[in-house]
Amino acid sequence: MKKLLFIGNVGYRFNSFALSSSVAAQKLGIEFHIAGNWSGYDDPADRLADEKKYGIKIHQIDFIRTPYDPRNIKAYRQIVQLIREEKIDYIHCNTPIGGVVGRLAGKKCKVKKVIYQAHGFHFCKNAPRKNWLFYFPVEWLLAYWTDVLITINEEDHIFAKNHMHAKKIEYVPGVGIDLNKFEPNKMSEAEKAAKRASLGLSVTDKVFVSVGEVNVYKNHILMIKALQKLSNSNYKYIVCGIGPLKDEYEKYIRDNGLDNCVKLLGYRTDITEILQIADVFVHLTDFEGLPRAIMEAIASKIMVICSASRGNTDLVKDKRCLFDYRSVEELIQAIHNVENMTEEERNAIIEDNYSRLLPREKSAVIERMKEIYKETEGMSK
Repeated sequence: MKKLLFIGNVGYRFNSFALSSSVAAQKLGIEFHIAGNWSGYDDPADRLADEKKYGIKIHQIDFIRTPYDPRNIKAYRQIVQLIREEKIDYIHCNTPIGGVVGRLAGKKCKVKKVIYQAHGFHFCKNAPRKNWLFYFPVEWLLAYWTDVLITINEEDHIFAKNHMHAKKIEYVPGVGIDLNKFEPNKMSEAEKAAKRASLGLSVTDKVFVSVGEVNVYKNHILMIKALQKLSNSNYKYIVCGIGPLKDEYEKYIRDNGLDNCVKLLGYRTDITEILQIADVFVHLTDFEGLPRAIMEAIASKIMVICSASRGNTDLVKDKRCLFDYRSVEELIQAIHNVENMTEEERNAIIEDNYSRLLPREKSAVIERMKEIYKETEGMSK
């Protein structure tokens, strides 16, 4: 049996990030191995349980998330050793670090084929100049050692076609979302009211929700500043996620008297329920690959407003729902736009957004990955 090594970076446990690829490989009779720096496998029994559940093999590699950290040299050596010990035939590498390590190791070990999946190039229209100076030359060079380059959003795909030199360039619209996990309107009005009450919210509050790490990149501060200017006591903003700016944001909230309208909820396991009690989902990033948070909100059939940034605009097209990630005024205008829409207009936008999830649904992505694996010379023979 031929063997495929899927290389990630830093993660908790095996999840949807690699699930579609694992299923596609197994459908073609390819043994699926996955390598990452796992924080959720302290107990070997947990790793073995996931290996049995998904029919895969999981390997610990000591990746460091920071691209230029010299400790990633150790990760490279571990990958080379893994390839040789397991006699890996193919590599499917992901993320900048996994992409660099995987392609260098693949070249050294002369694996049959190397696939690289870019989950959003770190250089794009809104990216800092330093990203272009650091990431672009690396990606440009390593593309020469890439048999298949997969992009997941429209902007990256066009850029790759024009500037990268991989043997093949393919488009896959994401890693696959399971729409069955999201059941719009599953909760009754009474259940929604109870859920709101548990979060300190009333049934009359206009609830805005964001999901994502509390850091500069996710840009939650923009919405917090917008609420300062809106001064509407019925507007409530809740953020689900942890991150390095939590203390700084909490101080800002206290200092500006926003305790009653902004809640940093931290890590949550009830996102599907929180989405059901939201009026509007807000995504504020400067650039994305293809944001899963937006897809989950769309799958829950709630209104979405988001920054007009790469990745976001693959999912939300109506310009009334888009704003510049640097502009509080444009965000406020988007909020007003949604407020002033008729129910029919809002529903039409929600359904239009939902239609764009269908090719990104898990089964569709599995079939797309299966096609790519099958068409990559030697993988299905």
